[in-house]
Amino acid sequence: MTSLTAPNSLGIKSLLGAELLDRGQIDKIIKTAFAFKAASENASPDTVFKNSPLKGKTVALVFFEDSTRTRISFEVAAKRLGANTLIFSPSNSSTKKGETLFDTARTLEAMKPDVIVLRHPSAGTPYHFDQILKVPVVNAGDGFHEHPTQALLDLMTIQEFKGKVEGRNVLIIGDIAHSRVARSNIYALQTMGAKVRVCGPPTLLPPKVENLGVEVFWNLEEAVKGQDVVMLLRIQFERFAGAQAPSKSEYARFFGLNARTIGLCEKDALIMHPGPMNRGLELSTEVADGPQSVILSQVANGVMLRMAVLHLLVGGEVLGGKRG
Repeated sequence: MTSLTAPNSLGIKSLLGAELLDRGQIDKIIKTAFAFKAASENASPDTVFKNSPLKGKTVALVFFEDSTRTRISFEVAAKRLGANTLIFSPSNSSTKKGETLFDTARTLEAMKPDVIVLRHPSAGTPYHFDQILKVPVVNAGDGFHEHPTQALLDLMTIQEFKGKVEGRNVLIIGDIAHSRVARSNIYALQTMGAKVRVCGPPTLLPPKVENLGVEVFWNLEEAVKGQDVVMLLRIQFERFAGAQAPSKSEYARFFGLNARTIGLCEKDALIMHPGPMNRGLELSTEVADGPQSVILSQVANGVMLRMAVLHLLVGGEVLGGKRG
C-alpha cells in the first residue's frame, strides 16, 4: 500500500484514500478526533495539545488547487498541535517554469517537513509522492478521485449526532461524477456499515456507479424517503461543459433540497454539505440554516479530525474519545 512500513498505530505511512482504510483504522481516527474535541471544549487550544508528537515539527501544505476550508483547517490543526506550517503555492513555484512533480517532491523533502498535505488536480498524485518520499503524505484531494479527510469528518459528524454510522441510510445528491468527496464518502460509509444511495442527473453520475455498491436514483422525491442523512454536493461547473448538466433553474427544481423535499426524509435526518454551497441551487436557505443542518458542525469537526490524522501519522497514540 505504501513504500515504507509505518511505525504508528494506524499501520500506514500515509493517508492516501478512504478506500484503503479498514474499519479499525477509521475508528481510531474518529475516536482520537473526539478526544481532541472534548479537550478543546474544556481548555484553551493553545495549551491543551502541547505534548503532541508534532510539537516543533513542520507540516507542509502543498495545494496545487484553490482551497479555503481544507487548507485553513489543516493549518489550524497543525498549529494547535504545536507544529509549524510551510505553505507551498504553485503560482509562486518552479512548477510554473516546467519543474516536474518528481523534482518538486524531492525539493520539498529537502526542506525537511515532517508531514506533507497535498492537493492536486491529477488523480493519483498523492500516491506518487508517497512512493518518492520518506515522510507521510496526506491526500487533501486528488482530481475526481478521493478526499479522505472530508469523508472522515463527515463520518465523525454523523456519529456525533446519530450515535453510530452502522445501519444508517445515507443519500448523496448532486454532481457525483466530478466529486472526490462522494467517492471517499461512499467507501468510508460502506466500510462502517451504512447503506448509501446516490441521486442526480444521469449526466452527472459516473458510468456504472452501482458497481460501487450504491443504490442509484434519478428522482429526488423517491431517493430521500427514509433517509437518516442527506448529503448535498456542490455542482462543479468549472469541471464540465454546460451541456452536461441541466440549467441552474432546472437543477434547483428537480434536485435541490427544500422545505418540501426535506419533509420526505426521516424527521430527524441530518443535512450535510462539504462546502462551498450554492444557496438556492443545491439547497434552499431555509434548509441550509434550518434545525436539521449540521454544516457548521462539519467545519468545526474538520479541524479536530485533521488534528487526529496528523497526530496519528507521526506516531501519536490513539486517544479514547466518546462514541464508537
